[in-house]
Amino acid sequence: MRGIIFRWIISAGGLLLVSYLFDGIKVASVGWAFIAAIFLGIFNAMIRPVVFLLTLPINVLTMGLFTLVINGLMLFLTGKLLAGFSVEGFWSAVGGALVLSLISLFANSSVNENGRVDVVQMRRRSSGRWERLK
Repeated sequence: MRGIIFRWIISAGGLLLVSYLFDGIKVASVGWAFIAAIFLGIFNAMIRPVVFLLTLPINVLTMGLFTLVINGLMLFLTGKLLAGFSVEGFWSAVGGALVLSLISLFANSSVNENGRVDVVQMRRRSSGRWERLK
């Protein structure tokens, strides 16, 4: 459960960051960022796999780059359905989706199989190399 909440908070923060970076993406408030993160997660879980399968030949031809367009479409759809979150323009949606994908990659790599947040501790050895603490 902690892992889901952690991902939700990171996604909402990512939406706020994306709205700051791109003029075409606007979030009315922090509360709307959390609501938009929930809807975006639901769309990515339910609609995105169907769209991905339908566009699989295009995705293969573009060597996976069409996935950014699909992610942008999910962000655009979220913006069209929510009053406090808006996405204007194709390039804003694709750019925002790219940044959100990188943020999501960080969040998913920080949560282990059990849904717990992993904290990696490192220390520097006398030889100058870094080692991971267990």
